[in-house]
Amino acid sequence: MAVEFISAVNVNPSNELNRLGRPDVDLPFFTRYVNALEDAGFDYTLCAYASAFQDQFAIANQIVARSERVAPIVALRPNTIYPTVAAKALATLDQFGGGRAVVHFISGGNDAEQAREGDYLTKEQRYARTAEYIDIVRKVWTSTEPFSHEGEFYKFDDFVSVVRPTNGTIPVSVGGSSAEAYRVGGSRGDIFGLWGEPLKDTRDQIDAVNAQAAAAGRTDKPRIWVTFRPIIAATEELAWEKAHKIHGVLAEGNKANWFRSSLGGSQPQNVGSQRLLEIAGRQDVHDRALWTPTASATGAAGASTALVGTPETVAAAILDYVDLGAELISIRGYDNLNDLIDYGRFILPLVRQELAHREATGQHGTLQADNPGALAERTAA
Repeated sequence: MAVEFISAVNVNPSNELNRLGRPDVDLPFFTRYVNALEDAGFDYTLCAYASAFQDQFAIANQIVARSERVAPIVALRPNTIYPTVAAKALATLDQFGGGRAVVHFISGGNDAEQAREGDYLTKEQRYARTAEYIDIVRKVWTSTEPFSHEGEFYKFDDFVSVVRPTNGTIPVSVGGSSAEAYRVGGSRGDIFGLWGEPLKDTRDQIDAVNAQAAAAGRTDKPRIWVTFRPIIAATEELAWEKAHKIHGVLAEGNKANWFRSSLGGSQPQNVGSQRLLEIAGRQDVHDRALWTPTASATGAAGASTALVGTPETVAAAILDYVDLGAELISIRGYDNLNDLIDYGRFILPLVRQELAHREATGQHGTLQADNPGALAERTAA
C-alpha cells in the first residue's frame, strides 16, 4: 500500500509551546518552513481555516510558488466562497502547482464560529450544503458547455469555466466523525479525514465511511487520512519526559483557551472533539503509543492526540494504522518547525523503508508490538 504524509503549514514561529500569538506573516520563516517540508519528504501540507486565520488560498499559492513537490491541501468552508468561484480558484492553484492542489471541505462543527462569518444553518443543513457544493465544483471542472443549477442552497444560470484542473479533477477530502460526515464523505470524498483514535475506534469509523460509500453505489472507497501529534525522543524515558513537559504547557491554558475560544467556546459541539474527550476519559495510553491527555488539556480543539516514544515506537504505531487501511498519515508537532524536521529525519524514513521491505519480501505485519527495534535494524541493514 502506498502511504503519503501530510503536515500543516505555519506562517510565523508562533506555536502552542512558545505561545507567541503572532498574527503576522513572517516571510523568511514561512519560506524556511516550506523548504523544510520539501526536505523532510512530506507529500502534502494543510492550509487550515478558521475565521481569524490568514487566507488559505493565498498561503496555498505561496506554497506552490516556493516548492517543487509538496501539495497544499486547502481547507474550505462552503459558507465563505461561492462554489463556482471556489472551483476556478482551486483549478487555477492546481495549474500553478502542476496538479498539486487538494481541497478539504469543512462543513462546520461549531455554531458560534460559523456565525462569525454569517452562517446560521444547522449542522444537518451544513452537511447537505457541502454535498451540493462538491457536486457543483466537480461539474465546473468537467463541463465544457454552460450549465445551470437550482438546488437547495445554490442557484445560477449558464455558467462555464475555461479553467481546468491539470489532471481533469482535484482530490476532494471530507472530514468528521458524525453520521452526516460519514454519509457525505463516504458518498463523495476521494479522501476521508479522521483524528487519531484508538485502533478499534478507528476501525469502526473506517467501516462506517466504507458502508456509506457502498450505500451510494460506489465501487471504490475514500482514502483514509488519520492525524496525530507525535512526541519523540532518543529513548522511551526521554520521550515520556518530553510529553509530560508539553502537557504541562498545554494545561496552563493560555494558548489552549485562546484556540478554543476562537472556535466558539470550551464545550465542543462537534462529534470529533466529543469522541476524543470520551476516549481520553477512558485511559491515558491506548494501544502501542496513543496518548490522550493532550486532548483533555486543549479541550480537543482540533486534532490533539499524540503518539509518544522513540522514532521506532512511533513509526510502528503509524504502521498499525496503515494496517487498518490508512493511506494518508498527518503528523504535526507542538514545536512545529523543529518537529517536522525531526519527523523527516527519523519517522518518515522508518515507515517508508518498512513498507518497502514488506513489498519486496511479501511479508506483511512482521513488526511486533514487543519488538519496535526491528525497524531500526532493518533501516541500518
